[in-house]
Amino acid sequence: MRRLSLLAITALALGLAPAARADEGMWTYDNFPTAQVKKKYGFEATQAWLDSARRSSLRIAGGCSASFVSENGLVMTNHHCVRSCLLQLSGKGHDYATEGFNAQIPEQEVRCPEIELNELLSMTDVTKKVAEAVKGLKAGSPEYAKKQKEAKTLLEKECSGGDDKLRCEVIDLYHGGIFSLYKFHRYQDVRVVFAPEQAAAHFGGDPDNFSFPRYALDMSFLRAWENGKPVKPEHWFKWSEAGPKEGELVFVSGNPGSTRRLPTVSQYQELRDYTIPEQLIQTAQWRGVLEQFVTSSEEHAHMAKTELLGIDNTYKGITGRYAAIREPKFMAQKMDEEKKLRAKIKAKAALAKSVGDAYERIAKAEDEFRPHRREYALIEGMVPTQLPGVQNARTVMYARTLVRLAAELQKPDGERLREYRDSALPSVKQALFSKAPLFPDFEKLKIAYGLTKLREDLGPDHVFVKKILGKRSPEEIAEEIATKSELRDPEVRKKLFEGGAAAIAASNDPAIVLARAFDDSGRPLRKWYEDSIEAGKNSGSEAIAQARFAIEGTSTYPDATFTLRLSYGTVKGWESGGRVVKPFTDFAGLYDRATGREPFKLAASIEANKDHVKLSVPLDFSSDNDIIGGNSGSPLINQNQEIVGLAFDGNLPSLGGDYFFDPAENRTVSVHSAGMLEALQSIYGAKRVVEEIRPAKAAGGAGQK
Repeated sequence: MRRLSLLAITALALGLAPAARADEGMWTYDNFPTAQVKKKYGFEATQAWLDSARRSSLRIAGGCSASFVSENGLVMTNHHCVRSCLLQLSGKGHDYATEGFNAQIPEQEVRCPEIELNELLSMTDVTKKVAEAVKGLKAGSPEYAKKQKEAKTLLEKECSGGDDKLRCEVIDLYHGGIFSLYKFHRYQDVRVVFAPEQAAAHFGGDPDNFSFPRYALDMSFLRAWENGKPVKPEHWFKWSEAGPKEGELVFVSGNPGSTRRLPTVSQYQELRDYTIPEQLIQTAQWRGVLEQFVTSSEEHAHMAKTELLGIDNTYKGITGRYAAIREPKFMAQKMDEEKKLRAKIKAKAALAKSVGDAYERIAKAEDEFRPHRREYALIEGMVPTQLPGVQNARTVMYARTLVRLAAELQKPDGERLREYRDSALPSVKQALFSKAPLFPDFEKLKIAYGLTKLREDLGPDHVFVKKILGKRSPEEIAEEIATKSELRDPEVRKKLFEGGAAAIAASNDPAIVLARAFDDSGRPLRKWYEDSIEAGKNSGSEAIAQARFAIEGTSTYPDATFTLRLSYGTVKGWESGGRVVKPFTDFAGLYDRATGREPFKLAASIEANKDHVKLSVPLDFSSDNDIIGGNSGSPLINQNQEIVGLAFDGNLPSLGGDYFFDPAENRTVSVHSAGMLEALQSIYGAKRVVEEIRPAKAAGGAGQK
């Protein structure tokens, strides 16, 4: 993996403020730098413009972005964002993930078992209300954390008012410097309309992943339904048939997952020295197991190919982030920035008092957690470093949810684990009662692998390992759950849920038995983590963020939180090592790049319709918008709020975007609007979609009623 560019290192060494480095930033909609954009580009993003773009944008709960692109609830996103839905809908003789899907009539649109769309309705600053709840309490104490959690839960409950169509979340921005109440409209009846073949969406496979030029048609279309009818959104994006020109101003409106551009040095060191190396090892091991499983039979390939594609992407992404964070000059710059900030804090008595030992609390929490991180991940499984294992097998996941719901729903809303609060229950239930098929062989693999890693990492003499395995092997337990658990039936899961704690306690289902054992040991670990580790880090981060605001204001953007952000930039290539990378590819390049061998084998439809395709039509393009994982499926729009592209990837330099933005080389990679239209018309004959997205059909000004 390549190291940071010289220009990036120079920018870091100079200590340039984030707002000064080109078009950097994943901005919240209520703090977009309108004046800055107007000064540079002569375009003013008015409040009406921002409101319309916000309401046209969507989040796919679980990790992707999307947008409304018609007045009839048509939704655009990436193919890889609906791949799991396509797999779940597939059956004997139908492999929609591989072969594609095209609903020729409305009745052929099929509901995805687990996709939920969120439309952001409003954002409200509730920082003062959260602060009032912990007034007088010691920062970092268990009571502080408890009262803060209760305050957030109450605000969310009041916001939704018991309406399952509303989803409310208190979002920690600037690492707790600001708390914002986000109110979403929730759409859970989401139906697939169109998706190309896997070979078209993922052309180039892993060799082309995180690179450019690209020739992928990573797109798909869904439709949001409500009350038995297609949704009629108040706002949607129109379509640009021509697409963007080089140098044109474009915006990405999406939901970046998470960045770490504002942590303390001790947190960066923890990532560099422990977390990321551990992730690399775990990912590589699981990747090898999956590859063996997928290549063992055609049936196994059908079960696990989607997960393998995901883990390939994860591994490459982690590798890039590791290269970035190991750069000595990057860490030296972060240390210098922190030193300067702490000096400014110390120089003002009031700030020094408010910050107190915040940096030390964070470092102490990292030190205390380190010896227990694997134990916590394997038993409780709630930290980001946890990778596929026993609790990621769907059967065990269902069992864990049932066991925890039975206990949590007996408590007041504010005292529950956050993932089971009332405002989250509709999403929890949708996943729990999903009719998506389970594959016993794949379940068996995950459970056996997870239990084997549990024994390997904790040791055969660890009390928890003995409790779980007893005299049995991981394979025996996996076989029993995969073949005998009745939780594969959603009606059984529903009955257990309705039966509550008594039904769970009485159940002898092997998956429930295993989940109860994990729960008994996981809960004390969770409490310790929240009270001693999370509380210390969060309270320290909040104090530092407030001090930073007092010194610098909110002139920069917060770290990504998988909530809606707006990024601006231009269609642009770049130079690397004397090589000029142009910003556009076309269909001619796609056909030229094809070798007839995986992963450069053309999709059947693309190969068959070569004579009908206008080879000069742009297919993919690059821009210097600031994005990160979670932005997949984000619309790229122009000043008129027309769709000009669909973000699906970044280039190799963008992998360092978790920690910094390099304007010289960081690039967003998108499917071109003209290319999507050409494919829909000339390759797939998707007449219904074409008629719906063409500008003549998108009446109503800038995509509004």
